[in-house]
Amino acid sequence: MKDKNGLFYYPFPENKRVRMYVKRQKGSIFFRLWNADDENLWKAHGWVPYEAIQQAKAIYTGKSFDPNRAYDLVIAEAVLKEAETSP
Repeated sequence: MKDKNGLFYYPFPENKRVRMYVKRQKGSIFFRLWNADDENLWKAHGWVPYEAIQQAKAIYTGKSFDPNRAYDLVIAEAVLKEAETSP
């Protein structure tokens, strides 16, 4: 899907108020989280390369957020591929 902020998917399909934006830049996939209930999230956090997310996941100890579900490389690649092949 796409809107004024770019290409996105719903990392938690049951919650349409949260979107994960994706883009390809310099050979890497970048992610950026948006939440309709937290306007500052978009402003406070920029685009993050997948490599940095992988490093952060290795040390993440929280229980309320599943980074593997939110930052899904397979879905991100599918979203980007679909955008590249769509007219």
